[in-house]
Amino acid sequence: MATHPKKSLIPSTFYDQAKQNRRGFYWLTPVVVLFLYLCVMGVFLWLQRLQNDSVMFVTIDQETRQQRLMMVILALSLVIVVSLLALWRYTRFRTHAEAAQTAETGFRRAMENSMSTGMRVFDMQGRIAYVNPAFCRMIGWNEADLVGRTAPFPYWLPGRHQQHQETLDLLLSGRTPSSGLEVEAQRRDGSRFTARMYVSPLRAPNGEQIGWMTSMTDITEPKRIREALTAAHERFMTVLEGLDDAISVVADTSEGLELLFANRTYRRFFGAQSNGHAELLGGRLGRFTDETVEIYSESAARWFEVHHRMLAWTDGRRVRLQVARDITDRRKHEEASRIQQEKVQLTSRLTTMGEMASSLAHELNQPLTAINNYSMGAVAMLKSGRYQPETLLAALEKAAQQAERAGKIISRIREFVKRSEPRRTRVKVMRIVENAVGFAEIDARKRQIEIELSIPDPVPDVIADPILIEQVLLNLLKNGIEAMEHSEHHVLQLVITQQESLLEMAVIDRGHGLKDPERLFEPFYSTKSEGLGMGLNICRTIIESHHGRLWAVGNPEGGTIFRFSLPCAAPDVADTLDNKLEIPE
Repeated sequence: MATHPKKSLIPSTFYDQAKQNRRGFYWLTPVVVLFLYLCVMGVFLWLQRLQNDSVMFVTIDQETRQQRLMMVILALSLVIVVSLLALWRYTRFRTHAEAAQTAETGFRRAMENSMSTGMRVFDMQGRIAYVNPAFCRMIGWNEADLVGRTAPFPYWLPGRHQQHQETLDLLLSGRTPSSGLEVEAQRRDGSRFTARMYVSPLRAPNGEQIGWMTSMTDITEPKRIREALTAAHERFMTVLEGLDDAISVVADTSEGLELLFANRTYRRFFGAQSNGHAELLGGRLGRFTDETVEIYSESAARWFEVHHRMLAWTDGRRVRLQVARDITDRRKHEEASRIQQEKVQLTSRLTTMGEMASSLAHELNQPLTAINNYSMGAVAMLKSGRYQPETLLAALEKAAQQAERAGKIISRIREFVKRSEPRRTRVKVMRIVENAVGFAEIDARKRQIEIELSIPDPVPDVIADPILIEQVLLNLLKNGIEAMEHSEHHVLQLVITQQESLLEMAVIDRGHGLKDPERLFEPFYSTKSEGLGMGLNICRTIIESHHGRLWAVGNPEGGTIFRFSLPCAAPDVADTLDNKLEIPE
């Protein structure tokens, strides 16, 4: 390592200049005083000698010589007084100047010691000429260890001296960027830090460059925070760019919507324009809400589930955030699932009718037999010629009533098993109850079970598909009748109550009961040896599609209670709504 003198070179230049300035003004004064004094003394001695040797002074009396001597002494005294005044003035000026310089030096030293920025001065040969306390604190080395030292410096990183030397050469060449350099250094304890270094030329009072001034700021923590923020931003952007949802942010301007951000999925569908965002707004500009809507995009030919939200942008503006999820495939699956569900529901109804076939045949046989009997009796009266019009009319009316009864049964069966699109309309609950109970009573009479109704007055209407709800109610009534077939109790209860905005129906049986009622709704789980285990699962699906709930609990008196709820229709809703009307969640 290169040896180094303890005295800085650059400060000496300033001190020498200061000394030259002071000598230029004040060194002549004591010289002049000394010269005058020597002159006076020389004249005095010359006069004394002249007095003794010269003839001229022989004629001069003693008094005259004394006067001349006094004049010389007075002149010499005057010169001495003037010289002393000049020295006093110089001393006073110098004292004031030194006091001002001391104060200024102390002030500058206080500022220098208070700085958190490390200052360092290189001379033109690359030696350290000055370091401030902040620089010493920054690297852990004191001033005596650094001033006058040449490369390699003790704070250079081991193994990277070549890189540091290149940085030093760049510094001494004056080609450092104005934005500064990022350098790494090592403290005396071996720890490392990163600093931002700025370089400027150091010039003497005469304008000559005598070195380079560098300022260094420890940016280890800011750099760590910046790198962490950059990494977080990159991760965030990676996540946003990798999402399958189309995310966009726009601001309302006088010229329309200004697109502020769009991720890759949005750009793939709509490009880098705000038209896609406007299209997915669904005409809600100016009446913005946070609700989620499903919108079909003509430009992208896709279905999107769109979420909107207002938020504050980085510049404080209120902007619109939009997250659009492509649900085209989901809607296709939902449509396929809906069609399949309809097939399953139709199959379930056909299965129910198949199970009730014998009972329905017996139920139809009664009015058909009555029609036949009444018709044969009327024919016999007409053939005999002995009949009264009133008797014949009564027989025909009874036959017509039985035909109407049979027709209603057949019509109800056809309506129950026919395939149709789901229609949610405002429907009277009594219509559903009468049809379901009408079917269930056919099987109940066969098993000697009585269905008891408990219905409030008035009964609110519900918005539902009557055939599907009738299917659910019939299935529950049929299960209750079968459960009570071997029970000592013969009354199956259907209780309807209103719970605020919901209408609740409860089918209460007194059968054998169930250990785990919730398992009844699992697919392919059945307590019947011949059951498929799909009936109650289908019923729950139907009720949930109507935004209701179906559940089962044990009956404290024995048996099981099946309950399901449906939303009540608003009082001001029209009698029949659109076929696609959806109940708000």
